[in-house]
This record gives sequence, structure tokens and C-alpha cells, in this order.
Amino acid sequence: MSFFISDAQAQTAAAGQPGGGLDLVIMLAAFGLIFYFMIFRPQSKRMKEHKNLMSSLAKGDEVLTQGGLVGRIAKIADDKDFVVIALNDTTEVTVQKGSISAVLPKGTMKSL
Repeated sequence: MSFFISDAQAQTAAAGQPGGGLDLVIMLAAFGLIFYFMIFRPQSKRMKEHKNLMSSLAKGDEVLTQGGLVGRIAKIADDKDFVVIALNDTTEVTVQKGSISAVLPKGTMKSL
């Protein structure tokens, strides 16, 4: 006999509740829904928006890269995954289309 729990309470606790398996299934379903609405769905939305951004790029657009470079698109090819960005009149950089994070409004480069 234990000093903290009587024998009768210990035996009933060991038997468990008959609906214990259903509680586990409901809890797993709730975690699945939370995972879907808080992680998977927003991430897929961001991926879709970025894909639309990549397909709408055109020559002359002012863009911001993930590395922090701001420039104007000088050359773009639909069949290749690379874009040539003019940082100023003399400097051009070749970057992947996927590294472009945003299209800036016209005139942003002049205001910097």
C-alpha cells in the first residue's frame, strides 16, 4: 500500500476510460487542422504569389533582389532562369529569377 494513493484509486486509474482512443483521434485531427491553416496554407499562398511575380517580370521593371540589390531589368529570357539587372549605367549583374523578391514602383532607383 502506498502512502500517497490508496489501492482502490490506483486500480481504477489503471483501467482507463473507455473513450480514451477517440480523444486521441480528435486531438490529432485538431493538430492537423492547426498545421494546415497556420503553416501549409500560408506557405503555399506565398509560393503562388512568388510564381506569379516571376511570370510577370518584364524588361524595364525595377526590382529588389533577396541580396538587397536594387536595379532595373536589362535582359530577360522566358526559357532561361536568369535575368540581367542593371544597377546603374555601367554595372550589370546576372541573377536567378527566383532571387527577385519584389517589383518596385517606377522611379524608385532615382529616389535612392
